[in-house]
Amino acid sequence: MDKLEDIMAMAQNVQKQLQDAQANLDNIQVEGQSGGGMVKVTASAKGRIVGLDIDESLLQPSEKGMLEDLVIAAFNDARAKADAASQEEMSKMTSGMELPPGFKLPF
Repeated sequence: MDKLEDIMAMAQNVQKQLQDAQANLDNIQVEGQSGGGMVKVTASAKGRIVGLDIDESLLQPSEKGMLEDLVIAAFNDARAKADAASQEEMSKMTSGMELPPGFKLPF
């Protein structure tokens, strides 16, 4: 019976570590850019957008279409970087675990 209790305790510990790691993802920030840095989007590793910076030269009515495209590109860049930061952070936590091949923990 001790082995079952050990397994349950280990599972609870892993669950707590996963919850802590998930909570920490909101503290990690990444920056997506487009237009050579003319549009910047700051996001958390959870994908929450926390900032937007647009170069003033793009705030012309004639630049509306280009600005929209650059904002979309910057958001997508930030999202990709947030996903990468999240994966990296979660893999740090699971690197010491002996998991079966192909087994993925829910993040």
